[in-house]
Amino acid sequence: MPVVELENVDFAYPGGPPVLRNVTFGVEQGEFVAVAGPNGGGKTTLLRIVLGLERPQRGTAWLFGDPAAGLRGRSRIGYLAQRAQLGIESPVTVREVVAAGRVPRGRLTGPLHARDHVQVALAIERVGLTDRASAPLSTLSGGQQQRAFIAKALAGEPELLVLDEPTAGVDVDAQESLASLLEELHRDLRVTILFVSHEFGAVERFVDRLVLVRGAIVFDGDPSALPARWHDPSHVHP
Repeated sequence: MPVVELENVDFAYPGGPPVLRNVTFGVEQGEFVAVAGPNGGGKTTLLRIVLGLERPQRGTAWLFGDPAAGLRGRSRIGYLAQRAQLGIESPVTVREVVAAGRVPRGRLTGPLHARDHVQVALAIERVGLTDRASAPLSTLSGGQQQRAFIAKALAGEPELLVLDEPTAGVDVDAQESLASLLEELHRDLRVTILFVSHEFGAVERFVDRLVLVRGAIVFDGDPSALPARWHDPSHVHP
């Protein structure tokens, strides 16, 4: 059973033109899939439908075999929102940020249990921030902060890791480092990854499939089969 399944989806915001047209799209368990496209092309809306935050006007959206909008057990999803950040002066530490990822596992209030501490420490180790665990998040570089937020998502032990524009605002070296980290997580944990960004160059060599969206899906396949003229998704045309 696919982890994500959209079938014949149409979507438009109230009073606006169609954003998505006849989109059929799926992600199998264990896949690493990148969704790319120009700004305004519909990739963020597609992601919101996948997560059950929007309902299509036509078609169906399924998540783990259930209607996406009514999914129970949200702990199965680790989500890194676009431009995740805290107040610049916040004294919160990396460990405290990552510990918040245990909330989907029922640790909303009260002290963390032994298993929670273990999973928080493992998540921090997996993203290479063990030596910065006690450091305020605000003292980390942009790339390190993104790693901390990925660790937060991992702390909930998700089956599906969803990242929305995770390379936005970080330099090229940090993008490459982040892509290598995701490849390691995919290989070692076998977590299913859905990577959504207008920039896919850093992960292109690691993903199982690349999906380009411009109102409709204009390419879905192995990145090696991507036509050269489409390597810049802002130039993708149906």
